[in-house]
Amino acid sequence: MDGSLALKFGHFELQAHHRRLMREGEPVSIGARAFDVLVALAERRERIVTKAELMNLVWPGLVVEENNLQVQISSLRRLLGSDAIATIPGRGYRFTAEVAGANGTRPASQQRLAAILAADVAGYSRLMAADEHATVMALDAARAVFKKRIESSRARVIDMAGDSVLAVFETATGAVSTALEIQDELRGLVADVPQEGRMLFRIGVHLGEVNEKPDGSVYGDGVNVAARLQALADPGGIVLSDAMRWAVKGKTSVDIQDGGEHLVKNIAEPLRVFKLVLPGSPSTPLPDVGGGAGAPSRPLDRLPLPDKPSIAVLPFTNMSADPEQEYFCDGISDDIITELSRFRSLLVIARNSSFTYKGGAFDVRSVGKELGVHYVLEGGVRRIGGRIRLTAQLIDAMTGAHLWAEKYDREVTQIFDIQEELTQRVVVSIAPSIEEAERERVRCQPQNLRAYEISVRAMAKSFEAYRNYDKAKLEEALADATAALSMDANSVNALVTRAFCRWQQLQLGTASSFGEIWEDGVNAAMRAIAADRNDCRGYVQRAMLLALAPEKDPNNGALASARRAYELNPNDMIALQILAWVEALSGNTDSALEHLNQQMRISPRDPLRYGVYNQFAMTLFFAGRYAEGADCAALGIQEAPTHGTLHGWLALNYVGLGDLPEARTAFAEAQKLAPRWVERGLSGSFAFRDKEHHARARSFLGIAAGLES
Repeated sequence: MDGSLALKFGHFELQAHHRRLMREGEPVSIGARAFDVLVALAERRERIVTKAELMNLVWPGLVVEENNLQVQISSLRRLLGSDAIATIPGRGYRFTAEVAGANGTRPASQQRLAAILAADVAGYSRLMAADEHATVMALDAARAVFKKRIESSRARVIDMAGDSVLAVFETATGAVSTALEIQDELRGLVADVPQEGRMLFRIGVHLGEVNEKPDGSVYGDGVNVAARLQALADPGGIVLSDAMRWAVKGKTSVDIQDGGEHLVKNIAEPLRVFKLVLPGSPSTPLPDVGGGAGAPSRPLDRLPLPDKPSIAVLPFTNMSADPEQEYFCDGISDDIITELSRFRSLLVIARNSSFTYKGGAFDVRSVGKELGVHYVLEGGVRRIGGRIRLTAQLIDAMTGAHLWAEKYDREVTQIFDIQEELTQRVVVSIAPSIEEAERERVRCQPQNLRAYEISVRAMAKSFEAYRNYDKAKLEEALADATAALSMDANSVNALVTRAFCRWQQLQLGTASSFGEIWEDGVNAAMRAIAADRNDCRGYVQRAMLLALAPEKDPNNGALASARRAYELNPNDMIALQILAWVEALSGNTDSALEHLNQQMRISPRDPLRYGVYNQFAMTLFFAGRYAEGADCAALGIQEAPTHGTLHGWLALNYVGLGDLPEARTAFAEAQKLAPRWVERGLSGSFAFRDKEHHARARSFLGIAAGLES
């Protein structure tokens, strides 16, 4: 490496001859290997440096794992900023920081606007492992197609390294029409090849600025964006950037479908992508899972109103002096949400999103815009001795006008009657067309107020335990549920909580005896159903536990229970989530994705949204839509970096994309954060009922672990 290199970039100065990195005149602590990686990339900043070349420069003569290089790259990005070093998928790395300095000036280059086409093979490593000779032959044939079509459009092939293609066009329409021609011809090449052996390319097309050197090579943000777009395309598909979509609008022979915003590596702003609807391609849009690092901080002011009455029930304010009454107040709000959710004619925002407003100051009109609802119900509760005072206001969120206000001053034992009356008043006000028979109360009222209060507290603790992987809190929830059941053996809240706690113990691997804990959980769920057959929650818990049944019988009733829960309460977020989960485990990916998108709509500010991203990543993996699956896993990791299974699904989707280095990096995180999940997966103990999905998940996990090739 060049020991005389000295250059400045941003706040930094690299002094290779002194083996020193300065920041604003002060030395920066940096590891020896990371320094060598930085120098190697900075010396070759005018081109992409392959991983093999970089490893040979930094560890000459040594055999090291690629993970060592990834560790150094990650360390440099944390120090220099994520935009200092770019990953070029399937090719290597590039130093992308703006440079100036003594001998760090770039050679002359021309900056211009161009249409950039980037492509690669979906699952290239898997194809090579299955049949190397056939894959090489297919790649040569595909390259010939790319070269012929690109050159006939008077465009230039810039690079065909590995399984990737990079080309530059003078016009936007020329780039898109050529991409369509290429995919059409490639479909003909694989028409007679079995599905699992087909070589399918993903193509991304972007309109942006590039820097062109005298030797004809190009680099710059335009190239980076095109490379990221390509990874978001379906195998055999084409996606466009927003700029390209506008340039060719009304000029293409196929429909253009909005694929939403996607956060991708090394690009600060989300990419909005548009999918060309090709013959034979899925017409279903990409899952509407765009978002930043947390729904509450991301503006949702464009969320449209649904085509039916919609309402959000905000958490009722505890107006008592006793903070212990918070559980009681939250339970009242929960019950009203549950009652309203039963009506198919309404869209009711889930508790997780409504409760993000708890304790804060807000404008009801802003709430309506953020949640996409027409009405908001808010109120307060004061408990004094044996009496309760409850106030409630129904507000038109479009105008901020109060439609009505109610006050209740009764014995605390009448709280369930108050909830019923309030629910009926809301339904009549916002959806008068709902028949009276449908409005009649169908759920059973709790029989013991003290047991109800304890069970509400137990339920809150069980969800807190789930969110935080808190074993101690889980034991508290189980103890409270047991106490409530000692007072009221038919307490649905307590029975559902007991079943949920047992499910968590099985998932966390803390059950002393899998069989005994599983049976106790199923028994609690069945007792909840027997106590109130019109409450969806018993069916939800039964479905969750049957999905983990030791015998893995696909007809054990898990799917039927999940569907019954959804029938009873189509607006219940947990019922939707579990139905989507069980459907995915059973191989019904299209239906699972539909219900996941529905869940995103009824809970747009959900602080547990990472769990939905986790399910999206899993379901899209089963569907073979690996780029979207990896994208969803990455979004979930941004919201919950320590949620281990998100890293696991990221690894499996990366294997599907053929990006083994990234897959192994993600696997290492999954193994650190969710060792039991990894252990079960490698041993073939996944709960998936579909045999092909089960085999593929186990195989891909083995590849990510380096146990298979």
